[in-house]
Formats: sequence, structure tokens, C-alpha cells
Amino acid sequence: MAVPWKAVGAIVLVLAGAAGAWQLQDWRYGKQLAEQARLHAETLNQLTMAAATAQQAEQDKRLALEQRLAASDKTHSEKMTNAQKDQALLRDRLATSDLRLSVLLDAGSAGGCSVPATAGPGGVDHATVRARLDPAHAQRIVAITSEGDRGLIALQACQAYVRALAPSRYE
Repeated sequence: MAVPWKAVGAIVLVLAGAAGAWQLQDWRYGKQLAEQARLHAETLNQLTMAAATAQQAEQDKRLALEQRLAASDKTHSEKMTNAQKDQALLRDRLATSDLRLSVLLDAGSAGGCSVPATAGPGGVDHATVRARLDPAHAQRIVAITSEGDRGLIALQACQAYVRALAPSRYE
């Protein structure tokens, strides 16, 4: 059987048309995919830049917080050191009898003495009766107040730390 050349020609034309259409679709979809890939890359780049900016902002916040905390720590350390120096000086003065602690006595417990107490040098409390404390008791009182002072300074440091971490909640 002889194949008619017209039929072969028509088949070739149909196949060529199909191949051409296939190639045209490939170019068109390839162009769309390339554009989509470019847009996707731009979006990823913008997201990366936004994330880097946000990360830098968070690092700046953290650095500022660390600097504030370091300054606060330095301030409270200085307060603690000064308080300890003052307390040591007071203990030394009490130990050497350079300073004597005294307490006010109730006027009724003074034995009914109506004679005013002698005022010390530079003192103006004429009608008060005072009793000097034993140096050992005075040392214990100073130790107790020293512990209290250190506790208050530590509490202030803790409060400053919490305020630095969450300033909007505790102001």
C-alpha cells in the first residue's frame, strides 16, 4: 500500500504544529516560572532584610538593657561599699569608746528624779534622761542595723533590676 504523500504531509504539518505549539507553551510557561522565581527571590530577600533589622533592633535593646543593668549594679555596689565603710567606722568608734550609744529612758522609769539630766557638750536635751549602752550591746545593735542596711540596699538593687527588665509593668 502506498502512502499518499498528502496524508504524510498533513501528518507532518499536524506534528510540526503540535511541536511548535508545545515549544510556544514551553517558552510562555518558562517565562512565567522565571518571573515567579524572581518574585519569590525578592520576597525572600525582603523577609531576610526585615528579620535582620528586627534582630538588630533586639540586639540593640539587649545591649541597652545590659548597660543599664551594669550601671545599676555599679551604683548599688558603691552604695553597699559606702554603707559597709560607714558601719565599719561606727563599729571602730564604738570599740575604741570614741563613741558611746545611749537610749532615752521613760521619765516615769527614771526613779522619780525631778532634776534635769545634765546636757552633754553641744546637747540641748535638758529634760531627757539617757542611759549609755554597754559597748557589747552597742556592737550587736550596730551589727543588726548593718544587716538591715545591707538587706535594704540589696532589695533596692533587686527592685531596680526588675524595673529594668519590665519597665512598663512596675512604674
